[in-house]
Amino acid sequence: MIKTFTQDDVIRYVYEETSGSEHEEIMQAIICDSELQDLYKEIVAVKTQLDESMKTPSDKVTQNILNYSKSLNLLSRK
Repeated sequence: MIKTFTQDDVIRYVYEETSGSEHEEIMQAIICDSELQDLYKEIVAVKTQLDESMKTPSDKVTQNILNYSKSLNLLSRK
């Protein structure tokens, strides 16, 4: 029986959210199916762009959040 994999399956594969046997099946399907290879490459490219666009707050913003949290904690103790 030939199993058909969906875009969701490939996304789960890229994010390593598949079981061991499923991982192997999807990998083999990607190797054998040029359309699935193209989809895989596209999803990997999008994931890479998302990973590179991750931003972290400045130290000032982090400190402001911590100070605000401390002030709320002090108010709740009164």
